[in-house]
Amino acid sequence: MAKYTPMMQQYFSIKEQYKDCILLYRLGDFYEMFFDDALTASKVLEIALTGRDCGQEEKAPMCGVPHHAVDNYISKLIENGYKVAICEQIEDPSASKGIVKRDVVRVITPGTVIDQSMLDEKANNYLCCTYLENGFGMSYVDVSTGDLYVTENIDNDNFNLQNEPSYSLFKEEIDKVNPSEIISNSYTNNDLLNSKITCTTNILSAVEYKEIILNHFNVVSLDSFGITENKYAIISLGMLINYLNQTQKISLDHINKIFFYSVGEYLSIDSNTRKNLELIETVKGKRGSGTLYHILDNTQTAMGGRQLKKWIEEPLKNINPINDRLDSVDELYNNVMISNNIKGYLKNVYDIERLISRIVYGNCNGRDLIALKQSVSGLPDFKMEISQLNSKLISSIYTDFDILNDIYELINNSIIEEPPVSIKEGGLIKSGYNCDLDEIKEITISGKSWISELQNTEREKTGIKNLKIGYTRVFGYYIEVTQSYLKSVPEHYIRKQTLANCERYVTPELKEMEAKILNADEQVMKLEYDLFLNIRQYIKEQVKRIQKTAHSIAIIDTLNSLSIAAVKNDYVRPKLNSKGFINIVDGRHPVIERIIKNERFVPNDTYIDNKEHRMSIITGPNMAGKSTYMRQVALIALMTHIGSFVPAKSAEICVLDKIFTRVGASDDLSQGQSTFMVEMSEVSNILNNATENSLLILDEIGRGTSTYDGLSIAWSVVEYITKKIKAKTLFATHYHELSELESKLKSVKNYRILIKEADDKIIFLRKIAEGSVDRSYGIQVANLAGLPNEVVKRANEILIQLDESDINKPFAKRKKDRINDNFQVSLFGKEDSEKSRQNFISENSNDKIYKNFIETSVKNIDINNLTPMKAMTKLNEIIEKAKKLDN
Repeated sequence: MAKYTPMMQQYFSIKEQYKDCILLYRLGDFYEMFFDDALTASKVLEIALTGRDCGQEEKAPMCGVPHHAVDNYISKLIENGYKVAICEQIEDPSASKGIVKRDVVRVITPGTVIDQSMLDEKANNYLCCTYLENGFGMSYVDVSTGDLYVTENIDNDNFNLQNEPSYSLFKEEIDKVNPSEIISNSYTNNDLLNSKITCTTNILSAVEYKEIILNHFNVVSLDSFGITENKYAIISLGMLINYLNQTQKISLDHINKIFFYSVGEYLSIDSNTRKNLELIETVKGKRGSGTLYHILDNTQTAMGGRQLKKWIEEPLKNINPINDRLDSVDELYNNVMISNNIKGYLKNVYDIERLISRIVYGNCNGRDLIALKQSVSGLPDFKMEISQLNSKLISSIYTDFDILNDIYELINNSIIEEPPVSIKEGGLIKSGYNCDLDEIKEITISGKSWISELQNTEREKTGIKNLKIGYTRVFGYYIEVTQSYLKSVPEHYIRKQTLANCERYVTPELKEMEAKILNADEQVMKLEYDLFLNIRQYIKEQVKRIQKTAHSIAIIDTLNSLSIAAVKNDYVRPKLNSKGFINIVDGRHPVIERIIKNERFVPNDTYIDNKEHRMSIITGPNMAGKSTYMRQVALIALMTHIGSFVPAKSAEICVLDKIFTRVGASDDLSQGQSTFMVEMSEVSNILNNATENSLLILDEIGRGTSTYDGLSIAWSVVEYITKKIKAKTLFATHYHELSELESKLKSVKNYRILIKEADDKIIFLRKIAEGSVDRSYGIQVANLAGLPNEVVKRANEILIQLDESDINKPFAKRKKDRINDNFQVSLFGKEDSEKSRQNFISENSNDKIYKNFIETSVKNIDINNLTPMKAMTKLNEIIEKAKKLDN
């Protein structure tokens, strides 16, 4: 069997090192893929599959993409979950002997993308590394911006990948970060995460990882980063940097700062709560309209957009920094002119964080530098504008704000306003920036002028009116003469090329000038390229200054965005307290009120404290607004913790540590979990992790099983929360029996959604009031939903029969059934069951039964609204019931 060709041998030696990647192998102006990579890529990229001689009997499967359009193809491969290794020629083909040396210069993975066309400009793209043992260490970085975060949580006694309570903090952090790629020493028990995980088995020691970190940051100690004693954080960070070194293969100077934080530093929001409150994405997974972020986002820069998302995802729980943000928003809210001016300046600012990353990576061009220049050009005026503001947070930014004037002057003096895309073909450096360059350019200019004069001179000498001097990259400069003037061509012209209708010639003096011009052109391109690299290197060395300015711009942009949202949506500044109560007057749902157009949003009050108003049990029909009301309370609390004004007439919010929501029905069939099982898992997470400083939003607990089971669970959950956890809770239910708890538990208060009944229909008033309701109006809601009239009518008939079922039973059997039922044990507990049983027997004597009959069937008749026909029907019903009682 024939051996592989030298080129294919080189390909295989490189591919062996990157087995998990699709290798893009540079051949001339194309990146080629071979064998299995070609078979895969041709389908994913929808490009033709061909073959190439590889030294074997059969050709190697091959497909390729042009180098100038490779980014689009890489993007598609990454979106489909593949890693891509870029293999370049690392020596000049013209100077090499034999096969050109090649090597992989970068591996692109979902978490290491920097191409802006592949990124959401207002969203971070995180690469995450986790180390799991007796707890977890977690590090994550956005390579496109340089932001690097590290945390850890140690739980020697309880941490277990299968243990839901101890594992929840880890999942919560992962959900918050939402990385596009995860490196880990272990798979988790979450299949959604596993699809993103690259499991690393070759784990180094903590000492070795510490050395990797020290080398990257060029320091001798980790003391300045605050992680000296954090073993798991060190291992996860070392794993992350080691992975970046292996894949990016460059000095990542823009990753130069570590943000170390404690897991409990921010207000905790689990994944279900993020989803239910629709903070960044809607319940259906869509971004944009319908989310809190969309309502608050008035940012003018991509950096500000990312900062606002981070604030929403990481609400503060320390009262002082929250008030610092609120002070700044308040000041901008009351200075609309300054706010508008800031907005105007920021409109001209590009994504500085990602521009500097491209500069560090070495793949920026002249247009990127012009974008950076335009971004910093307005910073002096911007700084002057914020100097008028006195809030603590903005004042601290103003004091250290770097306008980067040297960066502006350098780019302004060197790069032309509309530079070409390529940085190697000249035409991007301004005249006057470099004397040597100007001299060489002058040779080029004068040489081309000489050629233009030569053309006029030769026309006069020869009498050939249409003689012209042209240039091609293959043949150089030439004198072109058409067929009709060939007899007039001088003898000293040297024929160079024959075409269909003309001849091309050269002269010794033309060749001599050509050499000078071409040599000058080459020198210009080389010198311009070298100058560009020097300019880029200077800017690269200023990366920390530029990043600091970019971060300051992002914070001002975010604060201004919140002030604009407050003005636009009629928000008020909330007050914070440490006394444990929430008092909202005329609160509104920030998203729903902006979506509804044909009706006015009905505001509602809320009061919850840590004493006698800890839990509100809310009853009312479906669609009446219970869920909207509860979510708006959670959102107002969360907005307060990020430093935003809120949709209310007034609001005072206590500092919370966690917000939990259990709303809606869903199942997870892939895990074999029913709707009820998912519901119970979510409730379990809440009960195991909530504290007395948490806010709980619970909707329809226990509705996925039988009535008595569900009611018993809901009752028990209410008791557990009020007696054990003591969290502030809004609890919506259709189990009207739970309203009895108000008289049994001092911290429980009943509330209901008001409705109006008219002609067997209901009108939702959307208003919360004290008290409870004793029915759910399900059939009326079904009617509103458009069920066929026949179904609605029959449902009403069945409902009447069910309501009367206890009356229709013979007394003796009815009494026996209800006394022996476990219902009263579930409600009142074992200690009260016997007393309840005796009370029940007493209340169900014959006298009591007839009294109850009178109360329910006669006294409640509204005579004024009875037509003769309805009166006859009602009387007949009473007679029939009375006969059955006698039986």
